[in-house]
Amino acid sequence: MNAYFRLAAPSALALLVGMGAAHAQGTLVGTTALDDRIDDIQVDAQQDLQDAQDAARFGPANFRQGWSGEVALTYSGSSGNADTQDLAAAGRVRYGAGQWTQELGFGVEWGEDDGDETQKEAFFVYDANYYLNDQFYIFGLARWQYDGYAAFKNDGFLGAGPGIRVLNTPTTTWRLQAGPGVRYVETQDDEDDTEAAAIASSRFFHAFNETVYLTNDTDLLNSDAGFSAYNDLGLNVAMTDTLSTRISYQTEYNEEAVPGTEKTDNKLGVSLVMGF
Repeated sequence: MNAYFRLAAPSALALLVGMGAAHAQGTLVGTTALDDRIDDIQVDAQQDLQDAQDAARFGPANFRQGWSGEVALTYSGSSGNADTQDLAAAGRVRYGAGQWTQELGFGVEWGEDDGDETQKEAFFVYDANYYLNDQFYIFGLARWQYDGYAAFKNDGFLGAGPGIRVLNTPTTTWRLQAGPGVRYVETQDDEDDTEAAAIASSRFFHAFNETVYLTNDTDLLNSDAGFSAYNDLGLNVAMTDTLSTRISYQTEYNEEAVPGTEKTDNKLGVSLVMGF
């Protein structure tokens, strides 16, 4: 299964509108398709850098008040040597009001290859935080994921608990949160179960200087249905005003992996963004 606590939003839809002969020429020689590929790579690299930022790092003062959000939609299809279709949509809606911060994320992904369905997934995450003071807060979390090709067809969790900022300085922040909850799972054979569960998360940030910072995010979920863990270690470097890079190492462990697959997945990622 995918990581339990991270909403992997797809690349934002690029709306490219050309005019007159310039648009016709771009389509004719194929530059439009290449432009789309370039946009996708740029957006993905920039998203890796933005994901390293923890919106709750310094508390509600840094969370935008009122409503905000974004939605992304992308579709691609091909025919000829390969007959494929891929559709993805995702979005976030946020609301900040004083000591309260709330965020709702949602997404769907679907894929088909030569008439055979290859991906069918939908998910949403609701995260609410109430800040008692600069150090302590209460969190509430609800998540649900449907995956037509994972061990669990439906996997949901609802929980709440306390959170604490162990460190909170301009250069180093570290917060921990954990609490009990209820987990619902349903297998592909329509066997379901509702059981007690527990969740624990860690968010660490350290700035070595104004341009280099380290992040380490850890999420753990445990219940009778199995244990899952996710860790994302990243080094982020803003080398100049126009050049930034992120090197990350992600580890995902799923005790109840699909038979015949590995329980642990590791991924090394490098993203580079350069402007001039």
